[in-house]
Amino acid sequence: MCISENMAEGNWCLIESDPGIFTEMIHGFGCTGLQVEELVVLDESIEHLKPIHGFIFLFRWLKKEMRKEVDDSPQTYPDVYFSQQVIQNACASQALINLLLNCDHPDVDLGSTLKEFKDFTCDLDSASRGLCLTNSEKIRTVHNSFSRQQLFEIEDQQKLDEEDAFHFVTYVHVNDGVYELDGLRTAPLRLGTVASDGDWTEVAITAIKEKIKNYGESEVRFNLMAVISDQKLKYEREMEKFAEAGNEAEVDRLTALIAAEDAKRERYAMEVARHRHNYVPFIVELLRILAEEEVLSRMLADAIHAQEDEIVAVTPTKSL
Repeated sequence: MCISENMAEGNWCLIESDPGIFTEMIHGFGCTGLQVEELVVLDESIEHLKPIHGFIFLFRWLKKEMRKEVDDSPQTYPDVYFSQQVIQNACASQALINLLLNCDHPDVDLGSTLKEFKDFTCDLDSASRGLCLTNSEKIRTVHNSFSRQQLFEIEDQQKLDEEDAFHFVTYVHVNDGVYELDGLRTAPLRLGTVASDGDWTEVAITAIKEKIKNYGESEVRFNLMAVISDQKLKYEREMEKFAEAGNEAEVDRLTALIAAEDAKRERYAMEVARHRHNYVPFIVELLRILAEEEVLSRMLADAIHAQEDEIVAVTPTKSL
């Protein structure tokens, strides 16, 4: 559960629910063939994103939240990989890795780090898997590389406790079942069964809508991301087929889509770089130079005068 921003607590930092960050995390773990897309509207068509390998849902966690009891032990679903969360702030990587280790698709290559982790933990119970994840230096290093630089460290534990806590859960399709994987539970929650020709995403989205409905209309702080196949690779494969068939119109369309994917990746890379960068030394040095040149005091005085003039301008005058 993401509650504290204190890095000393198990050396795990908070991670923002951002598709660019989660895509880079996947690559950081050594996994290829996947990317993450944010879904803004649940009711819009997601057909163009398929195949969808899982959903990651962020919501405000409530201590008194009514939870469905899980009567089944993890051994009830031996084909579903699930690990419990045993430390605060690790829920982003917990949710993502629970999703990745249930991926079985030709587009996806887990890479050596995740393959070795899965092989090592496959015979363990869910709590022991969570402990192994927490103690994985490689996974923790990738996770913490996406920490947001803070101008100030909050040391008031009471204030931290009063802040809203947010939590990530995962939705996956394994064999004929759709599951919610919540690291705060002891086992996967089976949401339903899907026929071989059915659409598992409908079951998952229905469950997500029900979870949102429980919070009432006043709560809008939710975020849903889909983990999908690498779109650029998908477009390139399609373009090869159309090029061989001499379909220039489709080749042009896919060329434009590939260019859009390249532009998006550049934007993601820039946003992640800004997220990681520590601006504090620059800000301190800028303020020092402005103070030395006696510019800072003038800027402050001008700002105060401008605010006073604005207050005077909006103050109603009395009429006799």
